[in-house]
Amino acid sequence: MVQRVDVHVRSSAPPDRVYRLAADSSTWPEWSPVVRYERERAGDANGVGEVRVFHNKGRKVLTREEVVELTPNRRVGYVLLSGLAIRDYRAFIDLAPDGDGTAIRWHSSFEPKTRGTGWLYRLVLQAVITQYAKGLAEHAGR
Repeated sequence: MVQRVDVHVRSSAPPDRVYRLAADSSTWPEWSPVVRYERERAGDANGVGEVRVFHNKGRKVLTREEVVELTPNRRVGYVLLSGLAIRDYRAFIDLAPDGDGTAIRWHSSFEPKTRGTGWLYRLVLQAVITQYAKGLAEHAGR
């Protein structure tokens, strides 16, 4: 059964500043639980197709993701390649002007690999994505 996570936060920064941080994987350790970033494969001239490896705080398992969409100042999309016991994980960071700042919507969908664990992954990912989104919003606003 498909599970969904949907987080909404606001940044005082304009969309172009928020986008620059979200689209540049190398900045994620500055504002998220990621402690180290490695580029496994470069993307195209815009960055689409980049495969990134994140070392996350408190986790021994690495997460590997591929950037699948970059729409300047509007959207960053990625898929999980490995690192969690879920499949078909797709996430999008959508940005919209909100007064003098930015409305950030970070949403994802996935299916658990093991029946009956979807609710648990949804709860954990809701908390984790909230932490990422708040970190992005706050860091961009500095």
